[in-house]
Amino acid sequence: MKEEKKVKREISQAVIQRLPRYYRYLEDLMEQGVERISSNELSKRMKLTASQIRQDLNNFGGFGQQGYGYNIRNLHDEIAKILNIDEAQSMIIVGAGHLGQALANYTNFRKRGFFIRAIFDRNPELYREKVGDVEILPMEKMEEVVQTYKIRLAAICIPKTPAVEVVEQLIRNGVVGIWNFAHVDLEVPENVVIENVHLSESLMRLSYRVGEVYRR
Repeated sequence: MKEEKKVKREISQAVIQRLPRYYRYLEDLMEQGVERISSNELSKRMKLTASQIRQDLNNFGGFGQQGYGYNIRNLHDEIAKILNIDEAQSMIIVGAGHLGQALANYTNFRKRGFFIRAIFDRNPELYREKVGDVEILPMEKMEEVVQTYKIRLAAICIPKTPAVEVVEQLIRNGVVGIWNFAHVDLEVPENVVIENVHLSESLMRLSYRVGEVYRR
């Protein structure tokens, strides 16, 4: 008898982009002491339709119980597993400028299980300084830290010209997730995931939408 192959369900990017928002709202509800919530109640808070919420969560198994809604802590934990943040993850930051230091100072990363092990920079005047409890180290130490802590995630906060070389070096040493703030769309192998963040483009989109308000 021929063995049937399981078909992996393709999850849309729109659903994936909403998952961190679900996680954040559920976290807020837990802090308020709420234990259960229906899709209708959650929809009012998140400004989504109840149908959309049910469809999104059904991609991963549903998690709700008809007549009882969602157990908030259980759903929060399940979404953490889906987002791969149910276990602590070590990461590094490349670039100790204003943006790199701001990221290192963002306390919610640690709250969500992301631990920044070091910041790297080419400026010797910054070496051995700390941002919070994170030490700024020379670029030459990067490979050693990546190997020691088995780093898989890196935030790139440097100009676009050196960013290409740095990312290639990180990938050679086992980094598979790049959070890219450099002003360039970096190309990476298929087995590496990259999230390009262009702050100026986001600001320009905001400016456009403000202009639309005034043009009405």
